[in-house]
Amino acid sequence: MMRSLWTAASGMIGQQFNIDTISNNLSNVNTTGFKKLRAEFEDLIYQTVLMAGTPATEISEVPTGIQVGHGVKVAATQKLFDQGSLQATGNKLDIALEGEGFFKVQLYDGTIAYTRDGSFKIDSNRQIVTSNGYLLEPPIVLPENFIMETLSISQDGRITVKIVGDDDPIEVGQLEIARFVNPAGLQNIGGNLYKTTPASGEEIAGPPGIDGMARTHQGFLEMSNVKVVEEMVNMIVAQRAYEINSKAIQTSDSMLGTAIGLKR
Repeated sequence: MMRSLWTAASGMIGQQFNIDTISNNLSNVNTTGFKKLRAEFEDLIYQTVLMAGTPATEISEVPTGIQVGHGVKVAATQKLFDQGSLQATGNKLDIALEGEGFFKVQLYDGTIAYTRDGSFKIDSNRQIVTSNGYLLEPPIVLPENFIMETLSISQDGRITVKIVGDDDPIEVGQLEIARFVNPAGLQNIGGNLYKTTPASGEEIAGPPGIDGMARTHQGFLEMSNVKVVEEMVNMIVAQRAYEINSKAIQTSDSMLGTAIGLKR
């Protein structure tokens, strides 16, 4: 069977994965804090028919050799942590990160996850939580009789609020930001959340705006960093690559048909 059939088939499979990745990016174009993925590819092993440097005569050698490739495979999906645009919301509990870092949240099982989604809420216990009810880490509990309109979050993460009958604001908590040596090594677990892996390294925690940590902006949300036009161009390129690989399969099939038709 012709090698080109399987080689072109690997190209079609690779481009299908590429389209899957692009589709996921486009579907999350309005997801708060979403970071786009990029599919990366590498060529498969080569069959060496003639090794470069093989002696040709007593005084010369083969300069280039002969190798035949066997197609392509997916090498990695790279998470790109470019800054997304900041959108003003006016909501006191919307917090955007500008720079490197993640909010820390505590999951239901007690483990820690990380997110760029700063659309926080207040639950019935006056705790600041995510849309799914995950607690901020460290936990921040607002006092009784607090005045929501006076809630203030500074760029270094200090949270202050006034309570009824008191004109002086009180500090009720401090946001903590975590960053990583290799954020692309974090594991996506859905829900705008990430978990650490051996590749990401351990968290480097600290207050916002200090020692390379992201700054916080109250009343803003970080939007997805997906650029629709860029993804559409990538989709066109992937579609054409898929199409040309299918043409290679058709050509190989036609050549096989010609060979089979030699004997009549």
